[in-house]
Amino acid sequence: MTLPPLLFALAMWFAGTAAVVWLCSRPRAGFARSLALAGSVALGATTVVAITAGDAGAGGAYAAFAGTIIIWGWHEMSFLMGHVAGPNRADCPPGAIGWARFRAATATVVYHELAIAATLIALIALTWGQPNQIAPLTFALLFAMRLSAKFNLYLGVPNLSDEVFPAHLAYLKSYFRTAPMNGLFPLSILGGTAAAVLAWRAAEAASPESGMAVGMSLLAGLAVLGVTEHLFLVLPLRDGRLFAWALHGNKAVRTAGIEFDGRRR
Repeated sequence: MTLPPLLFALAMWFAGTAAVVWLCSRPRAGFARSLALAGSVALGATTVVAITAGDAGAGGAYAAFAGTIIIWGWHEMSFLMGHVAGPNRADCPPGAIGWARFRAATATVVYHELAIAATLIALIALTWGQPNQIAPLTFALLFAMRLSAKFNLYLGVPNLSDEVFPAHLAYLKSYFRTAPMNGLFPLSILGGTAAAVLAWRAAEAASPESGMAVGMSLLAGLAVLGVTEHLFLVLPLRDGRLFAWALHGNKAVRTAGIEFDGRRR
């Protein structure tokens, strides 16, 4: 594995997160326009994914990865700005437990999750049978890590970091639970680490500087970032401070971003 792909993955994550933080912390009156413009960029990124699907070289891997991060960022904006969430936008009913609590929590985000699932299917179809599969693999990894973190927050973790929510999504905090640990968390860390190791080994086994080596290195870096953000759920640290500088003078939104851990909402 070479260093440049890892640095590229980190740079894309950081730049993408900062961009979403800045856009989602601006006055709400401009959300519709910002989302429409970001949608146009995401459409262009989708075109890039389609064009590079047949490119098995390093350039194709970089382009597909960058395009996918842009598409993911647009989805996160649609949620953070309150345009695509779920039919339930109320606090968790008092005393709700078990299936009632799970059903209410699912209804807060189901539209957004379905939109992401539909996009993943579209990316798979768009690149089906082509040598460059970095786009659907990147999107699937982001989706998996997002769902993992959501379930961990639902089941209970020590550090909710609930200050990261925009005011209009504050109701989501009522569905999270503070707990020393839950049974899913170790499995999440194990799964993310396994994904990173598998991608690392695939990169090392490929020809140096080939599209496969670069693509798998990018995925390994992304998986490591996902595991790191999961760890912030149990560590007494606030990862949102990394992007406080990108806020646009709106204290209602402390931070937001390209979601690996499900907390940037």
